[in-house]
Amino acid sequence: MAGQQPGATRFLRTTGQHATIEPDPFTDGGFVLSIGGAEQSHVNLADPADIFYEYLRRIGHVVDLAAPWGEPISALHLGAGALTLARYIQATRPGSVQYAVELERELLDFVLAQLPLPEGTQLHTVIGDARDALAGLPAELRFDVVILDIFSGPEAPEHIACAEFYQEAAARLTPRGVLIVNVGDEPGLTLVRSQVSAMRRAMADVSAFAEAGMFTGRYPGNIILTGTQGPWPEVWTAALTARGPHPARLLAGVELDVLAG
Repeated sequence: MAGQQPGATRFLRTTGQHATIEPDPFTDGGFVLSIGGAEQSHVNLADPADIFYEYLRRIGHVVDLAAPWGEPISALHLGAGALTLARYIQATRPGSVQYAVELERELLDFVLAQLPLPEGTQLHTVIGDARDALAGLPAELRFDVVILDIFSGPEAPEHIACAEFYQEAAARLTPRGVLIVNVGDEPGLTLVRSQVSAMRRAMADVSAFAEAGMFTGRYPGNIILTGTQGPWPEVWTAALTARGPHPARLLAGVELDVLAG
């Protein structure tokens, strides 16, 4: 495909790290984005609806429930990476209007040049800090899904990992809109617990969705938090648990109280 240059590298001035995009030897059409030598994102250009990373598949399943299947939605991605979820939304909901916010201009330019978006994708890109960019969007914009994928460990930006930020994000939702936050955390789940509490101050209800073993607090990994503007739909619990990846567990309501402390 035009634009692909396997093994391409780009220096990122903001962080002083190198980003690389290399073919995935195990997936036809697959590419891996690494930053500073650590894998960050996986993209399947041949089948954008195929999501390799488990935590991103879980987010994709939540997006599937946000509106009737196949219906176009409006989506805001805070943290772009390789735009895996933007590609997924275009593949499963053609005609969706999407915005992506990324702090690293070089990273976004690099990804778009090396890994072209599916034909017809309506993606507007914004360079800057997630909270500043959110405030700077046109006042009339509202989104069916707002996806935050920035946290990668217990050291999270304080101005984003707080109830005030979630309240600002919630104000950007359509009446059916959901707020989805990926929290990467260490054993003990200190960040997850704090973010559940913060999101509960901004949203009517919150759930936590992950590999079942994550809720023991013994392992590092990712937990997907979803905030809704009404009571958590119980049918979503059954649907998400069934869709996996397995073994999957979802906590909401009183079950989530224990995790939130």
